[in-house]
Amino acid sequence: MPFASSLVKDTLEGYLAGRVSAERVVIALAAAYYRDEVNGRRNGLGPLIDVIDRASPGVVELGSVASGSGFAVRLVERPFPPSDEADLRRAVEAYLASTRTTGVISAPATDPPSSGILARIVGAIRRLLTAST
Repeated sequence: MPFASSLVKDTLEGYLAGRVSAERVVIALAAAYYRDEVNGRRNGLGPLIDVIDRASPGVVELGSVASGSGFAVRLVERPFPPSDEADLRRAVEAYLASTRTTGVISAPATDPPSSGILARIVGAIRRLLTAST
């Protein structure tokens, strides 16, 4: 498991154990989420970020970059509303349950196998054999 993912996991487990505040969870998740956007992956943190955005929108601030185009992303510390902590707790529990049962941060959806050329050939042979009996 990558370092950032283990840091997020440790923070979330600390939150459920009562050792980490909701504000620290927001900061850790936002940092991992927006950092991983640059790396092309977000480790399944979307549902947690959705809860945070509904409860306390604007956890990041976009600023200008002095040396070129683009934006600088800065975390904005603000209190997390206590009325929304139950939703955050449920999202954290679901996220951790997913990582424990699947062994990965976000399990890919499994699509049924496509009917390729081999499957069509086998199907044709079966039809021929059942038609001749």
